[in-house]
Amino acid sequence: MTEEKPPKKYRAKPTPGAKAAAVTKAAPAEAREGQRIAKLLARAGVASRREIERMIDAGRIELNGDLVEHPSLLLKNLTGITVDGKPVAEPSPAKLFRFHKPNGCLTAERDFSGKKTIYDVLPKDMERIMPIGRLDMNTEGLLLMTTDGEFKRQMELPKNGIPRTYRARTFGDITQAQLEELYRGITIDGMKYGPITANLERRTGRNQWIEITLTEGKNREVRKVLEHFGLEVSRLIRTSYGPFVLGDLAKGEIDAVRRHDLVQFRKTLK
Repeated sequence: MTEEKPPKKYRAKPTPGAKAAAVTKAAPAEAREGQRIAKLLARAGVASRREIERMIDAGRIELNGDLVEHPSLLLKNLTGITVDGKPVAEPSPAKLFRFHKPNGCLTAERDFSGKKTIYDVLPKDMERIMPIGRLDMNTEGLLLMTTDGEFKRQMELPKNGIPRTYRARTFGDITQAQLEELYRGITIDGMKYGPITANLERRTGRNQWIEITLTEGKNREVRKVLEHFGLEVSRLIRTSYGPFVLGDLAKGEIDAVRRHDLVQFRKTLK
């Protein structure tokens, strides 16, 4: 009997030397040789780059029937690529959606403990979309979602400094002067937070609404900053992300951002 040959494994090309690097200045590698498979698959909405790396490690991605071994493999298109044996279509133009995330659900695709996720709220016939950033389980409001993993990554990059605005209902004692100190940044339990703009909206006794705008969006940043001042946060709503606002979108509803508005906004990203 003829011995069966092991499947071919696709590896990334070696890093070009100095001579090749000089050529790159005139013609970028992506233009000459294609783009990394992880980037192409992310753009096609398969998953985030990090998740695609895990899928490659797990042997779930193939090219013309052979295993892909490294996420930096350069390709000009997705012809011949399969994920779990299923062909991957070329990416269509990115789409962006506004979703009013309700309180009490996780920003996750699934939760093995059985907790409710945003995908339990979204329409069942919705095309595959990914959240841009996260909102805590008990935070509600605007959650942007997209079909394009590369656009998702752009939106989340700290260097782009996209402002996010929240309204927080709090209980306790705070002054506008204290809140204005946040514009210089603050360190809490060894964690540094960048400039934050905060304003008292209205107060009834020791209850008040505070509007907060920040650009970093670190884990539970708004809650940690307000709790640092001794405030109890009873409700937290994200009202905007960049130029996109929650407006009068009802809880649990989702709608598409106009393509023109998306294209214009993407021109401002780095």
